[in-house]
Amino acid sequence: MSDQVHRFIFDGSDVRGVHIQIQQSYREMLENHHYPPAVAALLGEFLVAAALLSVTIKFRGSLILQVRGDGQVPLIMAEANSNGDIRGIARDAGQAIGEDFHSLLGNGQLAITIDPEKGQRYQGIVSLDGANLGACIEAYFRQSEQLATRLWLSADGETAAGILLQELPEQQSDAAVWQHLTTLADTVQQEELLTLSADRLLHRLYHQETVRVFEPKSLKFVCSCSQQRMESALVSLGREELESILSEQGKIDSHCEFCHRQFHFNTGDIANLFGDPAPNTRH
Repeated sequence: MSDQVHRFIFDGSDVRGVHIQIQQSYREMLENHHYPPAVAALLGEFLVAAALLSVTIKFRGSLILQVRGDGQVPLIMAEANSNGDIRGIARDAGQAIGEDFHSLLGNGQLAITIDPEKGQRYQGIVSLDGANLGACIEAYFRQSEQLATRLWLSADGETAAGILLQELPEQQSDAAVWQHLTTLADTVQQEELLTLSADRLLHRLYHQETVRVFEPKSLKFVCSCSQQRMESALVSLGREELESILSEQGKIDSHCEFCHRQFHFNTGDIANLFGDPAPNTRH
């Protein structure tokens, strides 16, 4: 079954793993946009990577992967939260013709942001020196977390999938065991990631190991946009700016970039935002 997270551990070692495969939520996200195939695939990898990392961090809140670069895709981001909600977007990417990681993103930085429901937001940054997204994330963990981490990612516009292996925090796994487990994972083919279930894939890779797989967790495409958030965004622009738009257009129309939900505001609505009585009814 797709759109699920499977966590697993290797008995007798200090290595944990996560497997994710998503189809329905990935396709629902792409339905709202018209991305070139290479952009759709890259966004799928971002989506899976964000979900993989969010599972390894014990917190309530969201994890966000984002790149702003000078390539053909100015901004790409994916978000996953502790409820299993995922979403992502590639901005101004409709005309991208590149086929590889660096031509699409160019020079830039990968930001990994942890936004807990309680506590302070934390952000780590790493350069895009790696050959692909997985390599960049691995470099981040080596440099910032000093935690051995490997990722294998794949996406094709229909299915997105990935595996993460990581040493358990505050523990030092046997170097030979880590090398053995990652060497086996290096044999995985992209087609296998996209087509095999978690059980079948783990058996293919680790049939000689004792792997304990936990109960799966479902993932789903959910956008966090709301009327209240859109109103807050408008207020942040300032009354003068909003009234200028109203004088030119008679109304303010806005939409969510992630799900394309439409929001409409008239003169009365804007007056209400700033505490004035509204002559008209919101629609």
